[in-house]
Amino acid sequence: MGFLWTIAELLVALVFIIASFLLTAVVSEAYRRRHNNTHVDASAFFEDPNSLKQVPCPHIHDPAEKYISLVIPAFNEEHRLPGALDETINYLQERAAKDKSFTYEVVIVDDGSADATKRVAFDFVKKYTVDNVRVILLGRNHGKGEAIRKGMLHSRGELLLMLDADGATKVTDLEKLENQIHAVARKEFRLGESTSSDSSFRISDIPLAAFGSRAHLEEKALATRKWYRNFLMKGFHLVVLLTAGSGIRDTQMVLRC
Repeated sequence: MGFLWTIAELLVALVFIIASFLLTAVVSEAYRRRHNNTHVDASAFFEDPNSLKQVPCPHIHDPAEKYISLVIPAFNEEHRLPGALDETINYLQERAAKDKSFTYEVVIVDDGSADATKRVAFDFVKKYTVDNVRVILLGRNHGKGEAIRKGMLHSRGELLLMLDADGATKVTDLEKLENQIHAVARKEFRLGESTSSDSSFRISDIPLAAFGSRAHLEEKALATRKWYRNFLMKGFHLVVLLTAGSGIRDTQMVLRC
């Protein structure tokens, strides 16, 4: 029995050490980014492939020009990106046709791709204009987190949504997150249904975030991932639980304003 207790104690200690290491790494990286990237580069530009003119990047704190911005980080996604963009833009156009107040932009962040991701992205800019589709080129690979951060900082929407370039998340699920954002905003501002459409109210008046979840697909995903990826995923989820609480089950599907 004493031997079993020793093994259990060692396992608990190992889990604690791993969790502490991951938490330290996350906090250290967040601290570094906060102090080294406190502003948006004022010289950053979008390029309009039609006119070859440079369009200055907006700042996230500038007045919103669109209702929603969809940020799509992409790294070597030349084959999967077209399908995801077609589905996304078709959905956005359908909503815009039904509701004239619904305005949007798609911000594609090319995270130093070595394939034709840049060309594919610019083909969509040419087709839908730089006002609706924009491309940020990071030059070299910085990682998905930095690509998302850069896209968010350069977006013009009241609402900001991150979508994967491989179409893993259906854009139609946007409305579920959107409804939650509006519900919480009405509660925070104590707005009734009769005043929720007041033109003086902007959804971005209060910082909010809504997290979607694909946890119901976890069992299938666990069966297809390598064991070490599942181990690392569980470790990361533990860090999220310790730092953000139990309400966030999927960090890859988020809508904020």
